[in-house]
Amino acid sequence: MADVRPPSNAVQAIAATALRAEQARMRIIAENIANANSTSRSAGGDPYRRQVPVFEPLRTEAGQGVKMVRVMPDQSEFKTEYDPGHPSADANGYVKLPNVNTLIESLDMRSAQRAYEANLNVIETARAMELRTLDLIRK
Repeated sequence: MADVRPPSNAVQAIAATALRAEQARMRIIAENIANANSTSRSAGGDPYRRQVPVFEPLRTEAGQGVKMVRVMPDQSEFKTEYDPGHPSADANGYVKLPNVNTLIESLDMRSAQRAYEANLNVIETARAMELRTLDLIRK
């Protein structure tokens, strides 16, 4: 008998690549949030720099998916705060703070969660359709 591969398997494989990519994105966002208030360990040094995931299309046997290929530092400016008594303060009394905006990170996290849930629903729906098709064939 010929190997008949239902299209739902391809859909599941493509959605699985998106699940992995969104999971990696959520890890990066969580790291950004965790370091939102960190400062340099040395006076005048740079604090934690926000990280940004970079995605690219992924060609698979099932079709085209997505993958996170690298994480790049956000080159936007650090915030500064005048606190001459802080151990990380520079010669002028300013402390550099991370370029992480927790509101933006929270919104990005919610977006990643929704994308993850949507792809999970695609997998569940494809699986249900596959099972329903098998039920119809058996009758």
